[in-house]
Amino acid sequence: MSALFSNVTALPRTTGPLARVRADLQGAGVKFKHILTSGGPWLEGKPATSPVRGHINAALRVDKLSTTALWRSSQGNGSSSPRGSRGWLGKVALGAAFGVGTVALVQSFHTGTLAAMAFKVDLNSAKEWKKTKDFLLSLSVEERRQYYRTDSTESLDKIPVWTPTAGGSEPNRYQRNEKLDGKISLYSGDITKLEIDAIVNAANKTLLGGGGVDGAIHRVAGPLLKKECASLHGCETGEAKITCGYGLPAKYVIHTVGPIAQGGVGEEQKKALRSCYKNSLTTATENGARSVAFPCISTGIYGYPPEQAVHEALATVREYLDAHHDKLDRVIFCVFLPKDKELYHQNLPLYFPAAPTVVTVKSKL
Repeated sequence: MSALFSNVTALPRTTGPLARVRADLQGAGVKFKHILTSGGPWLEGKPATSPVRGHINAALRVDKLSTTALWRSSQGNGSSSPRGSRGWLGKVALGAAFGVGTVALVQSFHTGTLAAMAFKVDLNSAKEWKKTKDFLLSLSVEERRQYYRTDSTESLDKIPVWTPTAGGSEPNRYQRNEKLDGKISLYSGDITKLEIDAIVNAANKTLLGGGGVDGAIHRVAGPLLKKECASLHGCETGEAKITCGYGLPAKYVIHTVGPIAQGGVGEEQKKALRSCYKNSLTTATENGARSVAFPCISTGIYGYPPEQAVHEALATVREYLDAHHDKLDRVIFCVFLPKDKELYHQNLPLYFPAAPTVVTVKSKL
């Protein structure tokens, strides 16, 4: 332990969070020398029976030294309280006790490695969904990648932005809004591979999994998703509820239940389908998600005609973005069938039109 803190002086002298970490570690080193003394008050005047046990005992008691300032120094993001049951300095002691090198420990303050040391993630188990959720949501995208349960991903920067084109056989249904440029994508492929903030699940009322996109999302996310969904006690038609993405590349899954339209589409079904899209977008922005992908809701076994559903989807997204364009960076319409892709290609210009074409008339003079 003394070597751990003495080697902190090798850290570069800089400003910002790293400088604060350096200073806090140096100060903590003095305290740890006192803590780990066999007669030190933190060990209640009793010698440790072994070096490892002594370090562990110190780690269990050293939480009292953890402060908001120390935690902020280790995170560099202004968080006011640590995640997990151990204090920042306690994790340092535990790491040293089990042979973690000085450089690795210092680097781990900024990569989240210590948190992983304190909590083992098992996405194939249905246990500890709350702790797993909190842990995964605390990670950056780069840190979360090691927990994906899919063999390939599509990051947001690889998904092309849909560019409006002038012309078309039908008149535009909405006016041009330049603020929405670059906010729409049409993606043909597997929604479970999208590495974005949130994907929408066309769920059933139980939220416990099913067929189609619902089953695919649950398979990739793993059993913890079903466990969290069970705690939500179902979802009514048109509502939306959010969970962690677990093994998915998406940080969140927003579950919504579309209307059943096998007996025909009336005003009730139209209103319910619009509610699915609107409530999903609202749930996304309330949770800080800036990129959202939608499947074709209700167009499968629920029987909503795709050629009608596409208009409800596009109109609702357009109206939401008109009012909240600053809250979302991208809305992705994720299609799987070629006929759905063609429907969106045909109708996107009606809701997100291009700038009017300027026609130059040459004078005959």
